[in-house]
Amino acid sequence: MPHPNPNLRRAPVQQRSADRLARILDACAGLLDETGYEQLSTRDVALRAEVPIGSVYRFFSNKRALVEALALRNLELYAERITTRLGSVPAGDWRGAIDAVLDEYLEMKRTVPGFALVDFGPPSPAEGPADDANRRLAGRLAELLAGHLGRDPGPELLRAILVSVEAADALLQLAFRTDPEGDPAIVAETRTLVLAYLAQILD
Repeated sequence: MPHPNPNLRRAPVQQRSADRLARILDACAGLLDETGYEQLSTRDVALRAEVPIGSVYRFFSNKRALVEALALRNLELYAERITTRLGSVPAGDWRGAIDAVLDEYLEMKRTVPGFALVDFGPPSPAEGPADDANRRLAGRLAELLAGHLGRDPGPELLRAILVSVEAADALLQLAFRTDPEGDPAIVAETRTLVLAYLAQILD
């Protein structure tokens, strides 16, 4: 199930409807890898998901709303997978926690359908502050890390995580632009930069 989405016209109530929504999002993810965002169409998504086109429009007004729902589902999956990884990281080991956050992102970037193009937000420009994928991600990470590390999830931590997310986002885009698996040297530099910056806050 995707995270609650203001662009979702109708939330599924019955399991059959939830399964249909999941098939639609899965189809969207697969097609993004094959065709890209510009060529994506709701008709192709319906065909891939083996549902009537009306089923797509029952949930989504257009393809942007569909991709936004996929991005929010990705964020939920990412949070779940980080939570699992953090279970094996000692509570006081913030560097281990940040490694888990980065490692899980890299794993999803390489293996989760559609994630390479649409991780936590549509590839087209955000429509406003409320649509800022990196702020949404930073808020979720700050919440998870504060809980694991026993720290105050206040504005200082949130700001530090947001700066880290913005920096890592730009550098990892570069890493994956030059290598479909992520250029190892640039990934390593990204990790060094983020850890050095966060040491000012978390040490």
